Amino acid sequence: MDETRVINGSYGECHSEGKWLTNIYKMSADLEPSYGDVKMSGSRWTGQKLLGIKGTGSISGYKITSELVQNVARITDDRKSEYVTELISKLDDPEAYGYERVRLKHVKFSKIPVVGWEVGAMVEEEWPFTFVGVEWLDKIEES
Repeated sequence: MDETRVINGSYGECHSEGKWLTNIYKMSADLEPSYGDVKMSGSRWTGQKLLGIKGTGSISGYKITSELVQNVARITDDRKSEYVTELISKLDDPEAYGYERVRLKHVKFSKIPVVGWEVGAMVEEEWPFTFVGVEWLDKIEES
């Protein structure tokens, strides 16, 4: 292994609706497959059948504006629809073999941080979300 090729997270970016969210310093997303048991004739083994997939994740960052909270909180207005977006994660360490971009589709935020601050501290927010669909726009491959 060439240790210089290990990707440095400092070069991570989060984009939403074509805009780089420069205040976001942490992003994660996971796929959770769910399975059902399949009893198999003539065997003690129980097989597993894929039944579904759930996408979850979160972004964390510094509070700069009220734009995101206002967009997501519009669900509190009975006359408005929920906020649904896409997020694109980009990792572009110049020492890596390339860069990776991953699109998370149909993103819905599952918690809305309305107020949270402390005297003498920078205001930070965490935004957990669910998503339906993932697409690798660019992938890193060893050259």
